Amino acid sequence: MTNHELHTLSSLQQDIVGLDQPIPLLDGASRRCVFLDNAASTPALGAVQRKVDELLCWYSSVHRGASFKSLLSTEAYEQARRIVAQFVGADPQADVVIFGKNTTEAANKLAHRLPLTPDDVVITTIMEHHSNDLPWRHRAQVVYVTLREDHSLDLDDLARKLEQYHGRVRLVATTGASNVSGYTPPIYEMAALAHKYGAQIFVDCAQLAPHRPICMGSAGSPQRLDFVALSAHKMYAPYGSGALVGPRETFAQGDPEYRGGGTIDLVTMDEVRWAAPPEKDEAGTPNLIGAVALAASIRCLQEVGMEAIAQHERELTAYTLEQLQQLPQITIYGSADPQRLDDRLGVISFNVEGMHHGKVAAILGFEGGIAVRHGCFCAHPYVVQLLAIDEPTQAAFRQDIIEGDHTQMPGLVRVSFGCYNTREDVDHLLQMLKRICAGDYKGDYVVDPASGTYLPRQFDMDLIHQAFSI
Repeated sequence: MTNHELHTLSSLQQDIVGLDQPIPLLDGASRRCVFLDNAASTPALGAVQRKVDELLCWYSSVHRGASFKSLLSTEAYEQARRIVAQFVGADPQADVVIFGKNTTEAANKLAHRLPLTPDDVVITTIMEHHSNDLPWRHRAQVVYVTLREDHSLDLDDLARKLEQYHGRVRLVATTGASNVSGYTPPIYEMAALAHKYGAQIFVDCAQLAPHRPICMGSAGSPQRLDFVALSAHKMYAPYGSGALVGPRETFAQGDPEYRGGGTIDLVTMDEVRWAAPPEKDEAGTPNLIGAVALAASIRCLQEVGMEAIAQHERELTAYTLEQLQQLPQITIYGSADPQRLDDRLGVISFNVEGMHHGKVAAILGFEGGIAVRHGCFCAHPYVVQLLAIDEPTQAAFRQDIIEGDHTQMPGLVRVSFGCYNTREDVDHLLQMLKRICAGDYKGDYVVDPASGTYLPRQFDMDLIHQAFSI
């Protein structure tokens, strides 16, 4: 394959697939989509798309093939593994990179592979994505660290719980960055505390990886991150890949959760010998395209420099927070301080007074061409806490949901920046929010009780089918 392209921040910002794709609006006009939903999934980098197209000409099965294409595909796959390891600062001798679909699968894999018992304790936080909460509930007793009044992590409470359950705590599981408030916990301090009490730490880096550098560190370091996971679809490489990185010795023990081709060294009628990591945990034909796409994206991000990306997003975040605070009808959840940027990403959640979050998101999309997310963002307990919802109200909406009615489901509106977003994108968002606050919107929006989604009666949904079909 040819040499990779070199990128600056400016060139990367112009090299986004679909950046100029026009979308239809409610009034019949069209405009470029302002994409502010990067915490959910990012668009692809053009360099990633081109690298995938290049690889497709050589695509073949990996491992054990004797043809030139198979050997090339195997080398590309293993090169991608090395690039991911270097990106997260893993120890190339002691650690292993296991490819999978995404961070959700990675957390579930780790929950299965760690030798946990029902009496063991996993300490996590109230701000976690469900993917870093539910897998642990299935395997151990889960204990939650509380948050301070400013919604930051209470490190003192983490220390108290580590002391309280000393001898039983096997793992501290934390997000690297909240997908709701953008808050970035002090993961290296948390690692040092976990190790002091004989526990390991797992960091869900799905939100963190595209925006800040990660350094797992060497074995034995007090601030070592024992396990990390990331998702390519949040890193400008939406080709169905993700990675779990951790000590090789952990995955050398025990049985894999998926059994079959690629996971074994030997099978007889009465014996199975598992392959060594990482093959042991990569059942079936691996996603070569996804692995290479992730590695290609990492190469681009590293060429630009993670600090350059972070600084650009800090400036956007500060500007957005400053401007949003000029709109009295808007309440920001999490830190709203434009000067406090060292412990947060460009993820901002808010509500407009007197208007359902789903309706706000629909108006932004159908009348402004702005893509945002609304709801609870797969972090229901955290959103409930941010909204300070009392127990009777929680009980009421839980009953509604059981009965199939999501109309009153609480939630927030979320904007989240990528490296390519600009101040012009923010200005367009602010212009639309000012209109919404003033009641200056055109659509007659109705809610679908089964999903809680708002749609304008006037919009021709056939436009979606006309734009793309398989």
